[in-house]
Amino acid sequence: MTTTELQRVPGTPMAQTVRIRHHEFVVDGTADEGGGDGGPNPHDLYDAALGACKALTVLWYARRKGWAVQDVQTVVERDASAERAGTYRLAARLQVSGDLTDAQIAELEAVAHKCPVHKLMTTVATQISTSVQRLPQ
Repeated sequence: MTTTELQRVPGTPMAQTVRIRHHEFVVDGTADEGGGDGGPNPHDLYDAALGACKALTVLWYARRKGWAVQDVQTVVERDASAERAGTYRLAARLQVSGDLTDAQIAELEAVAHKCPVHKLMTTVATQISTSVQRLPQ
């Protein structure tokens, strides 16, 4: 089980330091949300998780097949205009460089649709429990 820990960055209105294993970064709200924009906001991380998973999945698959993929660049565009009505749209565009045939590119696209985070976002029922506790003073 992976544990993610967050702690408020002192002196900021909203920023949180995120610790996952030995990695650390800052998440913050945008200025419009009342934050200092000192890092990506939670929606940015959600979108980035999809893009990163698709890129890593394509790279893993290509390496396993012995294909000459040099680079994968991913852009994820968000349309949150209908989020409150229940629809959150993400469009992922992967650009792959390397000596690949059209058939290999098509196979990589099919593989990208099967990345674990894509499946998690679209087919898995996520169960979340939340508790709020008072910190000792």
